[in-house]
Amino acid sequence: MSVDISELKEVKPESMLLCPLSTTAAPEQKLLCIFGTGDLGRSLGQRLLQSGYRVVYGSRRPHSCGPLPRGTKALNHEAAALSAALVFVCVHRENYDFMEALAPQLKGKVLVDVSNNLKKNLYPESNAEYLQRLIPGAHVVKAFNTLSAWSLQNGPSDANRQVYLCGNSVQAKQAVEEITTKLGFAALDKGTLSAAGELEDFPLQLFPEWRLPLRVAVGLTAFFFFYLLIREVIYGYVDQGKDISYRIMVSLANRVFPIVSLIMLSLCYVPGVIAAFLQLYRRTKYRRFPDWLDRWMLCRKQMGLIALGFAFLHVFYTLIIPIRYNVRFKIAAMTISKIKENRTSEFDTTMAWRADSYYSMGILGFGLYVLLGISSLPSVSNALSWREFSFIQSKLGYLTVFFCTFHTYLYGWDRFLHSYSYKWFTPPGFLLSLVVPSVLIVLKLLLLLPCVDRNLTRIRQGWERTDPEDGSDKALLT
Repeated sequence: MSVDISELKEVKPESMLLCPLSTTAAPEQKLLCIFGTGDLGRSLGQRLLQSGYRVVYGSRRPHSCGPLPRGTKALNHEAAALSAALVFVCVHRENYDFMEALAPQLKGKVLVDVSNNLKKNLYPESNAEYLQRLIPGAHVVKAFNTLSAWSLQNGPSDANRQVYLCGNSVQAKQAVEEITTKLGFAALDKGTLSAAGELEDFPLQLFPEWRLPLRVAVGLTAFFFFYLLIREVIYGYVDQGKDISYRIMVSLANRVFPIVSLIMLSLCYVPGVIAAFLQLYRRTKYRRFPDWLDRWMLCRKQMGLIALGFAFLHVFYTLIIPIRYNVRFKIAAMTISKIKENRTSEFDTTMAWRADSYYSMGILGFGLYVLLGISSLPSVSNALSWREFSFIQSKLGYLTVFFCTFHTYLYGWDRFLHSYSYKWFTPPGFLLSLVVPSVLIVLKLLLLLPCVDRNLTRIRQGWERTDPEDGSDKALLT
């Protein structure tokens, strides 16, 4: 049975009084029904009106359901169901029972289930499958459940343009897809109604793409915090009898933040280098990467944004260092001591060069850091061509890694050569933070060698070696 809403006639009982606006509406405007007058139902109705549809609401209390979008009318469920060929079900699963009595009026019509649950596995079957079982004569389509009332009110944005849908009727899904497109969203068909459970789990996920980056960030932060706590605070108390626990809040934190930031920034580019060497080893680009590498590459944006957050914390903590009590106290004590001893310090040109270079590399690295973060925003990245986006995220990204790594090298200078830096035979934190970015820079330089870059470019253009033993080559068009 075809359920294209453009071919179904609207049934208008004599007892139904439509608002004056609907009697003067253009003939091509379709009448849609919405069960439910809550925030989502009202927002959806307003969006449908703005897209050229006529809307009627079905409510248990049609005369006392509160203000509705202008140009709509509330009717009882039976009258509203008879009026349109497509019904949006914007009520909770617990209230589905009333629709079982409307099975004759809803037979052959499209029911768009937009409901969600409070937690996963709350019911043995999905809400959409349950609705289909209640009204077997209708065509249930799961859609719009991943959109909020705010998204519907303000229109689609780059971050929430996708609408997932699924259903057993191809014609019903086409009707819903037509409405979705007219509302300004992009429909993505996920298959039959058996996929409804997956769609209902989407809104319940808490930052799914951020889980791995957050775990990495928390793990690195915890490790380096306790590592530096042992080296800086506990070592000073045990070995020298000094209580320097006051350094935990600012000094210790300001050493952890740049370490985690530099490592996580490097981890954004490590999977790309690994992928390049895999392609060189396999001599083809048509073999899939391992699953762990795929997951790593898909979360690089989130990892980079977290790294940028740690970089901001490092900058802010650095700015407050001069106003800290212990710093001002030490400066005052040193000044008084020099005045009493009537001595002056000689100007060290080498130290001046080192300090200026250290701050300069830090400022340049942070500036490029911010540029990477801004260009990753959807509103900015959509305005860039692929070549522009690739130039910023790849070439300027590696330049950011280089500046930040050089900034750390200048901070450490020659301290790694002195035994006092290895407290309890442990390397300083800055030295550990240089391992990943230094390896990354070396590997990237190897990939930039003309002989390596030429082979990698050929592979990415479609060339592959079909039989390594006889040396035969094959060029494929992509």
